[in-house]
Amino acid sequence: MTASATASSARVAAIVFAVALGAVLVAIITVSAWVGIRAVLAYAHLRAAQEAATTVRESLTDPAAAVDAVTGITADTAAAHALTSDPVWLLAEGLPWAGPQLAAVADVAQTLDGLTGTALEPLADAAAGFDVDGMQPGRIDLAPIAGMTSAATTATAGIAEAEASVAAIDRGPLLPPVRDAVEELDRLLGEAAGATDTVARLTAALPTMFGSEQPRHYLLLFQNNAEWRSLGGIPGAMALLRVENGSLSLVGQASTSDYRRFDQTVLPLDPEVEQIYGRRPGLFIQNVTLVPDFPTSAALAREMWAREHDGQQVDGVMTLDPVSLSYLLNATGPVTLPTGDVLTSKTAVKQLLNEPYLRYEDPREQDAYFAAAAATVFGSLTAGEPKAGPLLKALVRAAAERRLMLWSAHEAEQSHIAGTPLAGTLPVSDADVARFGVFVNDGTGSKMDYYQSLATTVGWDACVPADDGAATGDATLTVTVKNSAPADAASLPAYITGDGAFGVPAGITRTVGYIYLPEGFELVGAEMTDGSGFGGGTHAGRRVLSFTVDLAPGASVTAVVTARATSPVAPTVEAQATPTIKPQATFAATCDFP
Repeated sequence: MTASATASSARVAAIVFAVALGAVLVAIITVSAWVGIRAVLAYAHLRAAQEAATTVRESLTDPAAAVDAVTGITADTAAAHALTSDPVWLLAEGLPWAGPQLAAVADVAQTLDGLTGTALEPLADAAAGFDVDGMQPGRIDLAPIAGMTSAATTATAGIAEAEASVAAIDRGPLLPPVRDAVEELDRLLGEAAGATDTVARLTAALPTMFGSEQPRHYLLLFQNNAEWRSLGGIPGAMALLRVENGSLSLVGQASTSDYRRFDQTVLPLDPEVEQIYGRRPGLFIQNVTLVPDFPTSAALAREMWAREHDGQQVDGVMTLDPVSLSYLLNATGPVTLPTGDVLTSKTAVKQLLNEPYLRYEDPREQDAYFAAAAATVFGSLTAGEPKAGPLLKALVRAAAERRLMLWSAHEAEQSHIAGTPLAGTLPVSDADVARFGVFVNDGTGSKMDYYQSLATTVGWDACVPADDGAATGDATLTVTVKNSAPADAASLPAYITGDGAFGVPAGITRTVGYIYLPEGFELVGAEMTDGSGFGGGTHAGRRVLSFTVDLAPGASVTAVVTARATSPVAPTVEAQATPTIKPQATFAATCDFP
């Protein structure tokens, strides 16, 4: 071949290469533009779905609004799925660097699209059966509740499948924005799974519990947060509720001050419980809530009620506190007591937990005041016209703060309650959260805890990732108790100060605390800032540390406890604490993996 022919061939090859390269570049640009535009559109739809999901969460007391929001979510997730599943997008998923990001977005869109159709829509349709505005005073329509069980069970299964799909996404090659979005979805699905499981459990149990088959009777304990107990406060006033076919009525009231001290524990106590808390929970009605496990407390209270009321065995036990009543007053509006006092959502706590002790010296008059307040609020709920939306919101909030708890003496019903926020059991760790427990009790024999505060924080000192998103390492819990009583607290009425009972001078507070480590953690170190020490034991597989502190007005003390995960545990640590007068935030910290 001549030199000129060779040069000509080279030029032709160069032209072909240039054309081919240009075509490839055009194709890349075209594909990039196609994928980029569709990615922007898909992102907009997913963001809209996320915002609508927030509306659903905030509209639990308005089913109609929730249904409309779910309709919007369905449209947006379907659009996002369509935009991220065409052949060009699938081809781009094979590209280096960008491919894993696109694949993750497509997986998220597909998962959410499937979830809305199989889980959210049926559940929203079932919830729409509730006529919230048409609820009758004092009566719950049981038919729509029973109708939700199947939909909630299906939704729970659908969310579990979605969780598995998201968990299978390889997060190693993902850029931070995409990885954060996937992890946020994983967290939200975990929350949704817990919520739908709770709905499924409770809707299965509530119809029979609320008398769909035969009348039921429940003992209602009002806990007094001015005298701390692990579950909230000392049981003070009591009431007997009758429920038949969803209709509630108050058929009796009593005061725990009328109860005797039993010679023997009314029910056998778990040896571990007796080692830590002694025999008091089984001897005094005022101490049944000393054990931070409501099923244990409720069974003891039920037996004590039976012994004082001719053997009457109630079908279950419920509990509320004055803070819960203040939430309920948001639904009923202010109520006027027989004394002429007006209870409002803003004043109820002070009026019920402090003012009666300043006004009445005789404990029987105090009990009568509490009974009148409870009966008046209950009467407003059952005979008045409370706003259904705020009422449901108040009950949900009280349950989330462990102020509203429920136990059934019927095994099948209790199996449904177990695992829900209403159960009030010991802190339970799961795949997402490792839970500490912080429980405080009055040791003064007084109502001085009205002036006390409890502050708790928890966090990882150092943590390292393990398989499946778990973690290992050390976590530190701090618990601070402060006495904010006035400097002249010793001059307060004797019933508030305890008047020197149990060897504690008037004005001083004595607090007995119990700290539960999560399952799978061992103690590394513990100290009290006042130099005192710890006792303790074990309870249901958890290490328990106990402490006792006496505080003068203005004084405080902090317990610092460090624990180590002995095997991979959930990446988030949380502290579950006694509900006191002031609502506390959820104390949690998540391991920040590199």
